Amino acid sequence: MSPLKKQKLNKIRYELDKLDNSLIKIIKKRTSLVKKVLALKERKNQIVDQKRISIILKNIKRKSIKNKIDPKITNKIWKNMILAYIDFEKRNFKKK
Repeated sequence: MSPLKKQKLNKIRYELDKLDNSLIKIIKKRTSLVKKVLALKERKNQIVDQKRISIILKNIKRKSIKNKIDPKITNKIWKNMILAYIDFEKRNFKKK
């Protein structure tokens, strides 16, 4: 790789790192909100809401297309995030 390309690559990676730092802050905020939602749930079977998941994924697909983002990318990201938070909720559920 030429020195110029290497320099451009490093600049782009720096921007990606900055974006990742912003995403971490957003994930922290989302986790805080999920904790509040979890506190309201009375039974463990309330953790997974397939109807809500379906609505979220449809909205993400629509917004992705509108913003010219490959919906397959956002679908995978959101599905994995939803699964991660379902796991988080199951591990942190304290009620009967």
